Amino acid sequence: MQQQQQQRRMFTAALLALVFILAAVSTTEAGKKEKPEKKVKKSDCGEWQWSVCVPTSGDCGLGTREGTRTGAECKQTTKTQKCKIPCNWKKQFGAECKYQFQAWGECDLNTALKTRTGNLKRALHNADCQKTVTISKPCGKLTKPKPQESKKKKKEGKKQEKMLD
Repeated sequence: MQQQQQQRRMFTAALLALVFILAAVSTTEAGKKEKPEKKVKKSDCGEWQWSVCVPTSGDCGLGTREGTRTGAECKQTTKTQKCKIPCNWKKQFGAECKYQFQAWGECDLNTALKTRTGNLKRALHNADCQKTVTISKPCGKLTKPKPQESKKKKKEGKKQEKMLD
């Protein structure tokens, strides 16, 4: 009989503990405020339209470009951005025009030039770019390849010289 009373007390204590835990959890959850969802403000601002890069001095190097956009509620409708115009042979196509070039062709012995073609990969800032471009460069020195055996003989000769020293 005493054993049954002890079991009832244990059961009652466990039940009370469970009720207490559930009450504590629900109170904690009720105390948390749900964050209001951020209101997505629809903007009537248009996309930025950029001018070409204008070098600060000379015809290449660092420069600036002007950006504009329209919209009644836009905080900013104009801005200036730094840019760079490469000072190399690619500048003839514009700094905003990016091309994927093929391998260089064989050297034309009549002109001593080799050429390759590039297809437009990307036009930055709405630039007006040619779809395909062709570039040329000097062939450089035309030398006959040396046979592999002569290199081996030179290495062997150097080894023998080191052994004699």
